[in-house]
Amino acid sequence: MSPTANWSYPTAIRFGAGRIKELAEACSACGTKKPLLITDKGLANLPITTATLDLMEEAGLGRGLFSEVDPNPTEHNLAAGIAVYQAGGHDGVIAFGGGSGLDLAKLVAFMAGQTRPVWDFEDIGDWWTRADASAIAPIIAVPTTAGTGSEVGRAGVLTNSESHVKKIIFHPKILPSIVICDPELTVGMPPAITAGTGMDAFIHCLEAYSSPFYHPMSQGIALEGMRLAYEFLPKAYKDGGDIEARAHMMSAAAMGAVAFQKGLGGIHALSHPVGALYNTHHGTTNAAAMAPVLRFNRPAVEDKLAAAGAYLGLSGGFDGFVEAVLALRESVGIPSNLKALGVGMDKIDQMAEMAAVDPCAGGNPLELTPATARALYEELLA
Repeated sequence: MSPTANWSYPTAIRFGAGRIKELAEACSACGTKKPLLITDKGLANLPITTATLDLMEEAGLGRGLFSEVDPNPTEHNLAAGIAVYQAGGHDGVIAFGGGSGLDLAKLVAFMAGQTRPVWDFEDIGDWWTRADASAIAPIIAVPTTAGTGSEVGRAGVLTNSESHVKKIIFHPKILPSIVICDPELTVGMPPAITAGTGMDAFIHCLEAYSSPFYHPMSQGIALEGMRLAYEFLPKAYKDGGDIEARAHMMSAAAMGAVAFQKGLGGIHALSHPVGALYNTHHGTTNAAAMAPVLRFNRPAVEDKLAAAGAYLGLSGGFDGFVEAVLALRESVGIPSNLKALGVGMDKIDQMAEMAAVDPCAGGNPLELTPATARALYEELLA
């Protein structure tokens, strides 16, 4: 049986099949009368999106839509979204879709009322305090994939189109006020997207669990999130209509995003430059980059991952855990290296420098330098 629940951690979450029908009520609870639904280009004309716009229209909320969102959104997408939001006289945002759509939507709600450039709010120190918090529009998040967990996050990732560097833009009020997690919305995901987003959820949990920082709540959430993804991703991949598996994967995705308050690590640090420079799918890139990072970190995480393996019902300690995780990746059709994603050696030095200073590098259990990053890329591109 597919689970149904109401949660208020880390924000109000309406979880269960069919709960998209509560969208108008959620808008009312947020005081939003004319929302702008923001999603990505690929979702704009799909039945789940048009049906959601119909729900909005029937409730007298209009059917405002912005969908010019690239797979790795840039400041140009953001500016276009803000222009549509302001021109339409909107008073809130419905963030609808996968990580790209959710992140861009949250940033439109954040930036539409600000006077400073978006880069002034990068997740560095207390830069978020520069924002006018009273000007941030209400956000309702409706994920249609089970991967990034952006629906429960307080930040958005934006690629700088000039430097090709992914920047994390942070403010506590970017956390959506209400989240509707309806697993029925994920049923139409193609197997490749199910795989990439599902592995992203697993890796969020894995890297959060492995990071050296102290956050026991996130540690526990990460461990159970790994278990859910390990058990239910193959089922969702094999049968996209398995609502129970889809529901548990939505939970795993949200759990990963909550858990990575504890930190991420080298997998993400290597993946971000690849996504920025080659426009690859984020979750798929993470999964493809996983193996050498796990082996690199072994001296610091061997006992931790052996314990995680035991919780997942795996034997063989660290080696057994890694073997099972790589088998999971293979079972959902994700390649074992970056070369298979079209990444070449031509930008390896640039990527190594970018990886070493990526915000996620600081959460890796062992220091990630340009030299170590380059060695890991060489292995992934061999």
